[in-house]
Amino acid sequence: MHSFGYRANALLTFALTILALMCAIASFSDNFNFPSPSAQIQIVKFNWFQKQVHGNDEVSLTMNITADLQSLFTWNTKQLFIFVAAEYETPQNSLNQVQIGVRNLKCLSGMLLYLPKSMRNFGFKLQTSTVLLIREAIFVVRNST
Repeated sequence: MHSFGYRANALLTFALTILALMCAIASFSDNFNFPSPSAQIQIVKFNWFQKQVHGNDEVSLTMNITADLQSLFTWNTKQLFIFVAAEYETPQNSLNQVQIGVRNLKCLSGMLLYLPKSMRNFGFKLQTSTVLLIREAIFVVRNST
């Protein structure tokens, strides 16, 4: 006949083995999630453009932002940190990035974003004193879980 300690050890070992197996299956299942978020940014108008004396240029613009981020939210996601960045080139640098807007989403109901006429002011920090060298700016939505 087995003692109480021997039976408790067998039960605890079995329970921990089942728990480890469940954790491995849950972690493995997250590898099959292929997120496909979509976002559209439309610039409605440029409010102002200010050229400052010390070399920094400031641009204020109004834009519509629409994003569907539901595919990024899985069973293991607690929150999403998203931001809009403007990317542009200058003669000195091949890639410059300016962070425009930040949002922290903590629930699935906020994964469908529609931000009409959201106004953001941001400054282009350039080594030169003119922003007219920028021919094209790309606006991207980035995320981090």
